Amino acid sequence: MGTVSKALSLLTYFSRSQSLIGLSELSRLSGLNKATVHRLMSELQAQGFVEQAGAGREYRLGVAFLRLAALREAAVPMRDVTLDVLTELAEATGETAHVSLLQGDTLSTLAYVYSHQHGTRVTMEDADILPLHATSSGLCVLSFSADAFVDAALEAKLEKLTEQTEVNPTKLRAILAEVRENQMAESVANFEADVHTHAMPLFDSRQACIGAIAVAAPVSRMNAAHRDNIRAQLRDAAPRLTRLMGGFLPQSFKEAAA
Repeated sequence: MGTVSKALSLLTYFSRSQSLIGLSELSRLSGLNKATVHRLMSELQAQGFVEQAGAGREYRLGVAFLRLAALREAAVPMRDVTLDVLTELAEATGETAHVSLLQGDTLSTLAYVYSHQHGTRVTMEDADILPLHATSSGLCVLSFSADAFVDAALEAKLEKLTEQTEVNPTKLRAILAEVRENQMAESVANFEADVHTHAMPLFDSRQACIGAIAVAAPVSRMNAAHRDNIRAQLRDAAPRLTRLMGGFLPQSFKEAAA
């Protein structure tokens, strides 16, 4: 991993629930020594991507992200389009709907919408990182990505997040083949023990998979009728969102759908 990649990887540890992170904690999370982390964070701070706050001089994300986010949204108002589709999907299924996009080799949540039909629901955080091997969204991305990308993802150390998380590359490849055939991924208690998710891939103008749209429900609420409804709603929402984002479905995907 190069210097730039190492520096950017440190930014993935920030979240809404962990907006301030100290040097020692960043070192622990990343597995890098303190001297390296301090050097990388100092460089990020000089460019405005992080800043220090509080008595402990902990790090938080800097103002440079506001400018970049504004420029991105002005050029591609993707989040607004996404939220409209997610709102309809959440209302139709009664569950949490979300979209994640691939950024390099990281799958990050772009937007999510909660349904208010139930008091108990799956909750998310802004810019959540979704493991490729342990989420339905990640499995979708892997299923419709280039072989080299899949090989690199499955050759990395795969974390077993729950008792149900599959980390065997051979078994994961078999799962990916099923996802390609069904054009939909299903994950039960693989990322979080009490969450049941379904997802379908999203494609760009070159017909390359760029992310996924998903519905997440508590395991306790899932039954055959609910599952069928979620799958039906996703089969409508996923191709529609791909088109709204300026993308095109691959020919093989359209043939299988037909």
